[in-house]
Amino acid sequence: MREFIVEADGGSRGNPGPAGYGAVVSDAATGETLTELAEYIGVATNNVAEYRGLLAGLRAARALDPTAMVHVRMDSKLVIEQMSGRWKIKHPDMKPLAAESRAVLPPDQVTYEWIPREQNKHADRLANEAMDAGAKGEQWERPKADVAAPPGEQRPKPPSEPQPSGASGETADEQQLSRAPGWSSAPDLGAPATFVLLRHGETPLTPQKRFSGSGGTDPALSTAGREQAHRVAEALARRGTVQTILASPLTRTRETAAIVATRLGLDVTIEDGLRETDFGAWEGLTFGEVRDRHPDDLNAWLADPEAHPTGGGESFAETATRIAATRDKLVAAYAGRTVLLVTHVTPIKTFVRLALGAPPESLFRMELSAASLSAVAYYADGNASVRLFNDTSHLRP
Repeated sequence: MREFIVEADGGSRGNPGPAGYGAVVSDAATGETLTELAEYIGVATNNVAEYRGLLAGLRAARALDPTAMVHVRMDSKLVIEQMSGRWKIKHPDMKPLAAESRAVLPPDQVTYEWIPREQNKHADRLANEAMDAGAKGEQWERPKADVAAPPGEQRPKPPSEPQPSGASGETADEQQLSRAPGWSSAPDLGAPATFVLLRHGETPLTPQKRFSGSGGTDPALSTAGREQAHRVAEALARRGTVQTILASPLTRTRETAAIVATRLGLDVTIEDGLRETDFGAWEGLTFGEVRDRHPDDLNAWLADPEAHPTGGGESFAETATRIAATRDKLVAAYAGRTVLLVTHVTPIKTFVRLALGAPPESLFRMELSAASLSAVAYYADGNASVRLFNDTSHLRP
């Protein structure tokens, strides 16, 4: 069995301030550097940047060999102790990143070791290079004299010259691709796994804005919801890029998926990980009714992603852990394919939040309409690109 060493680091010039991470994967037996990664991540804290470096390093190790043993070495005492389970994770920005990191590989394949900063110079250098690039409005690029690839693997050749970046951080070529029909990808990273995220059509509860999760009455589509499903099916048929359809097990998503699948000539596979959050005793109630009946529980829920709805249910942190695990499983299974995921408000917002590295409270700052389309592409290097969000143009007469 192969064994990898992952060294990771992150930094922030201001804490919070402009931040970046670096990660290195090397062969434990030979010491050969197999992969090095770095990224400018915008404004963040040191600890968030360190977790982002850990996550990138683990994903890179998994991409090289998902069965390998991985030994993580970092100079962040906080990250090492929290990931080892000896310290509790309290900060809301770090909880989902830790959950994502734990989900990359089985826990019995990963060990953690704290090392002094002077022994982590490679990852530290990469993190600083990423922050330097960010200060210039650029993203870090691996030097042309690339590190060696593992046996039997060919690395894609870097472009002859660095491409100018736009405000989004994409190169000019990537921006051109993102404007092309379909959900396209940057050619040098290979075809990504692209998830087209479809929120189900309306149910009788939708116009009333009532909590409708996985623990309620499981309502079916309304007449308006079925019409919305037919409209989105026609839009997807015109685009012609969906190859596979997966759906949440709830009635409203299965009905929406069935209408789309009939139009596209595809089958539907049920994926339990795509179900909506269980809202406990709030199921079927409006926000105002919950505020009147359970004000303390509602305030706690709005302030803390670990908080549960009244009567149990599922916290947003638990939903994020479930969605991250589902995402990783599906990315591995559908690399290079375009997959339609017919699901719900919270899972779609969570896919987008995790792709952006946004904090949990961002869930309350996204509007997601019934029968809307969003899209996220996942690349072989572990990075993600949000391609579309809450598109409802297909619902217009």
